[in-house]
Amino acid sequence: MLRQLKEHRPHATGSPVLRLLLGSALMLFLELALIRWLGANVVHLSYFSNFVLLGSFLGIGIGFLISRKSWSALPWTAPLLAVLVVVTLVFPVSIQRQGSDVIYFTAMRVSGPPAWLALPVIFVLVAATLAGPAEVVGRCFGMLAPLTAYRYDLLGSLVGICSFTVLSLLWAPSVVWGILAGLALVILNLGARRRLIAAACAVVLVGALLTETLTPGVSWSPYYKIQTHASHAGPGALSIWVNGVPHQTMARADWRLAHSAQQYGTPYRRLPHVRLDNVLVVGAGSGSDVAIALRKGARHVDAVEIDPRILQLGRLHNPDHAYQDARVTTHIDDGRAFLQNTHRSYDLILFALPDSLSLVNGASQIRLESFLFTEEALRSAHDHLKPGGGFAMYNFYRENWLIDRLAGTAATAFGHQPCVDRFAKHQAVVTVAVSPSNQACDTTYRPGPDVVAPATDNAPFLYFHGGGIPGIYVWSLLGILLLSLLLVRTVAGPLRRMRPYADLFFMGAAFLLLETKNVATFALLFGTTWLVNALVFTGVLLVVLAAVETTRRFRTWPLPVVYAGVLAALALAWSIRPELLLGLPFGPRLAVATVLAFLPIFLANVAFAKRFADTADSQEAFGVNLLGAIVGGCLEYAALLTGYDNLLLLTAGIYLLAFGLLPRVRPQPAP
Repeated sequence: MLRQLKEHRPHATGSPVLRLLLGSALMLFLELALIRWLGANVVHLSYFSNFVLLGSFLGIGIGFLISRKSWSALPWTAPLLAVLVVVTLVFPVSIQRQGSDVIYFTAMRVSGPPAWLALPVIFVLVAATLAGPAEVVGRCFGMLAPLTAYRYDLLGSLVGICSFTVLSLLWAPSVVWGILAGLALVILNLGARRRLIAAACAVVLVGALLTETLTPGVSWSPYYKIQTHASHAGPGALSIWVNGVPHQTMARADWRLAHSAQQYGTPYRRLPHVRLDNVLVVGAGSGSDVAIALRKGARHVDAVEIDPRILQLGRLHNPDHAYQDARVTTHIDDGRAFLQNTHRSYDLILFALPDSLSLVNGASQIRLESFLFTEEALRSAHDHLKPGGGFAMYNFYRENWLIDRLAGTAATAFGHQPCVDRFAKHQAVVTVAVSPSNQACDTTYRPGPDVVAPATDNAPFLYFHGGGIPGIYVWSLLGILLLSLLLVRTVAGPLRRMRPYADLFFMGAAFLLLETKNVATFALLFGTTWLVNALVFTGVLLVVLAAVETTRRFRTWPLPVVYAGVLAALALAWSIRPELLLGLPFGPRLAVATVLAFLPIFLANVAFAKRFADTADSQEAFGVNLLGAIVGGCLEYAALLTGYDNLLLLTAGIYLLAFGLLPRVRPQPAP
């Protein structure tokens, strides 16, 4: 009877439900905003976006544990967020990285605090900032029946992710994110004094972000913080930086060919007999490569660029007005997805410096361009070439082994050795024709001694040399785990108190691995665009919500049967590899991919909902589940060794472990 009254109480008062909805929306909104904003202002984080994600999970888990105590972390959230933003803007971090384990492009000069100081401070500040909104949600969990609270938590999370998606669609600047977060914090803080402090900190926060927004040349796209300024690369040239790193220079085609002919002119010299009736430029950017193709005589150019703001800058400022030319058709799309969906054949395909300088959110090792340089991707490029056509890619590759790897990938895809031209500073051009007789190489290419196998769609880690997981990741992840353990022990007391919820801990770890695998699969099948990524996360939340509602409203199978269903669904997803779906038309591909991805998520969350509904302490149980996600986030890096398909086997093993840790005596739910 008491539980029934508890079930209906939110409808009578409304207050716990409204605070739960707002707190959950703020949690997810802040998480997404901090991943984007910190990655744009701390160069190192552009390539370790799950560093902020793991800090968020730690903060949310600790917030739920705090919600069972008499003191509150919420009053500190607004001050901490203001400090985090101000310190990051006042002391920007540019980190120069050299080495061959994992390549990521950074600034040319080192500035700001050292990485060993900046990154732990950011991790702790992110966790402390997220603990406040999580505490609000946790306290509401304590006032509602477990599944009722979980349902509203999911609805609030959907509001948060949809809000951030809309702002991304509108290219909203960071000050808009700050206004919304500051307003939510003022509302959540109760009491005149706390609200006054939150309002004062929100003013500081918004003021700092307004200063950033009003800086000349600064704008935001769905992927980057973009800065533009005049360049010395010829008349009318414009330099474009993204996330604090030099990205591209917009200059006249004749100036580039005169001063940078080594890179931009080489593909045309190596393919002297290739017609240019139809040209594809992937990574068209602000239009310089398109302008050169037109100057070389292209009759039609398909220009593919993933970032709409950079494409817009090209339309507005390209000195050759390449995008205004009637011979050019622009496409805002992921390059691999465009190749997958187009039926057009080309005389020449160029991969024109397509390094994204950014990771896909939710997948720790997938960059926006990762699936563009796999063996399967180059085979797709080969299949879209006419019999007399050719292909070229060029960039500043930083490492000789990487040049050899790309050349070897081209050789595998085309069936013969390409032309490889190396220039200063590891600049290189790899050119290959469908027919070797159409190539005009100066010398026969010979691979170097350090040959690395081509990247594949299952393991699209182009910049990973191979072997063990790089030390930079191992030590960072060990530090995260140790720090998390210390903070949880400090807040929650002896860890043995959480032993009854050990199965929920491992369910959290397995779920994050499953989510990561789905992000990677959908990125391959439909493109690494921000919209695909947002739709995947929204779909995950909707499926979890459906699982909760199913458990609330209907009698479901016993947990052993549900766990068996999870393992069967994982086995099905493992046996039907994503590459088998690439040849399907868009509609069937989407339908099959959706079933394979979301069926195990649905069943796993039916299992979680059944278990969660019977917990004696929903706040601690949910907090433990979220802390398990930290372990899952660390285990994502196992994909470097196993590939993404076999990550499902690790996920299945963790779900088996969770099942083995189910309490033998069911705890009595809270009255």
